[in-house]
Amino acid sequence: MKLILGAMVIIGCILGGYVWEEGKILALVQPAELVIIGGSALGAFIISNSVHTLKKCLHGLGELFTGSKYNRALYTETLSLLYAILQKVRKEGMMGIESDVDDPYRSPVFARFPKVLAHKRIVDFIRDYFLIMTSGVMNVYEIENLIEVDMEASAHAARKPHQALTFLSDSLPAFGIVAAVMGVVVTMGAIGGPPEVLGHKVAAALVGTFLGILLSYGFLGPAAKYMESIAEDEEQYFTCIKTCIIAHLNGYPAKMAIEFARVSIAPDIRPSSTELDQLLQSAKY
Repeated sequence: MKLILGAMVIIGCILGGYVWEEGKILALVQPAELVIIGGSALGAFIISNSVHTLKKCLHGLGELFTGSKYNRALYTETLSLLYAILQKVRKEGMMGIESDVDDPYRSPVFARFPKVLAHKRIVDFIRDYFLIMTSGVMNVYEIENLIEVDMEASAHAARKPHQALTFLSDSLPAFGIVAAVMGVVVTMGAIGGPPEVLGHKVAAALVGTFLGILLSYGFLGPAAKYMESIAEDEEQYFTCIKTCIIAHLNGYPAKMAIEFARVSIAPDIRPSSTELDQLLQSAKY
């Protein structure tokens, strides 16, 4: 919805102002210019990125329509899951959760939280560190350092799609200039012909520059910025899980460890203490 609204505002204001000044819409329809700009930018985009990054970019563009998955609902369910796990640890010891974290998809504890189970990366993150905790071979400082290394590697990977899209956005004005220069070359070849033909060719050349700038700053640039915000949301989400795990390892009770995790959530999607208490009551193991 937000994507559609933004696009409508951009296109409506630009075309509205253009028509207001008695511009002709058909003069902006220049398929050849669009092929030059779009094709060149796409080629450069393919050359400069790995196949994995290209796939992640497509997935990230899909989130422009669906929004970030790191929302209030996912946070509350994650906190409830962590509380259920810690409650089981309190009652049965660390070895009591070994079967749950060894195969989360068959665990009755994890089965109560389908929003978390729907995201493999989240399940793997929780699984890995609770498995390490059950082994008892690492202390709290070693586990914290390992989580930080893991999160930094994940953050590096998460930054690649929006960096790639930013590169594509930055290249579009230059390719718009390329299209404009080629249009000028065509125009120079038509000198001596009817003035209306020359005027059409000059207009086509200028549209090339217009399209490059519009696509860059009106669409791909904002899309890259939104993908960057989603990457930041992901980093914040895993920080929340890390905060809970480290608080538990430092000896805090389950409810206090969850409270530490709660306050690490951004205020606009953070559940209140009262709301969290109600959720934890239903999440008790």
